[in-house]
Amino acid sequence: MTPLMITLFIVTGIAILIVIGLLNNMVESNKLAKARDKLELTDRLRRCGRIDETFPGQLMTPALKQLLARLELNISQRLLQLDKQDAPLKTRLEALQAEIAKGDDIAINNPPLPIMTEDRAKEVRFLLEALHAQVTRAGQEGFLSTVETKHWANEIRGILVLLHIEFFNNLGQQLLGEGLPGRARLAFERGVQYLKSQPDAVLYQEQLQYLQKMLKRTNAMVLSEMEPTGDEVNELTDGLKADEKEDPFQKKANYD
Repeated sequence: MTPLMITLFIVTGIAILIVIGLLNNMVESNKLAKARDKLELTDRLRRCGRIDETFPGQLMTPALKQLLARLELNISQRLLQLDKQDAPLKTRLEALQAEIAKGDDIAINNPPLPIMTEDRAKEVRFLLEALHAQVTRAGQEGFLSTVETKHWANEIRGILVLLHIEFFNNLGQQLLGEGLPGRARLAFERGVQYLKSQPDAVLYQEQLQYLQKMLKRTNAMVLSEMEPTGDEVNELTDGLKADEKEDPFQKKANYD
């Protein structure tokens, strides 16, 4: 074996080792990418499920339920491509497809969740923000068209307005029931100001008129509480008369 052949064997061996190393790196990179994609999709699926299960029933509509089912179906299909042996995921896909096929007759099992506190209102607002993030992502990936993405962005903003209306009204009604018209007036006033600040306030004229009516009513109640009663008026009048009798300036005027 000549020195040239030995050199060729060595070079060939090194090249083979380099190729094997590159292939191993590619395999590992693909595994990492697959694991990363699976982790991300699983997290998105969990978020969609949480929105679907915990969203207040009074704000849920068949169209919104359909959207959530479609988003979950899309993510589940992509997950199944990463793990084709996932039997529970296959079962879930079949259930989602059956629900979507119902159209507007899709089942809405979300119980009503009265928005009575600011903390509860924040929880629902966070759900809406999470939904908006999912819609935006689906639009970026091409699952939702540009028209659909814009439509649902507007719908989510509308639901957010309805959330605030319900919160301010419920809070005001609760405070009225507790005999606190002053604080109730503040709640209704906040609701009126919020609706007036909306760029599309004309869409909520009915709700605005209702909150204005409640604001006027509670304001009258507060003013009524501030007025002295008949007994208080008599006591005040008697007190003034007594003061007049004892007024040193009055006495001085009489001496003059």
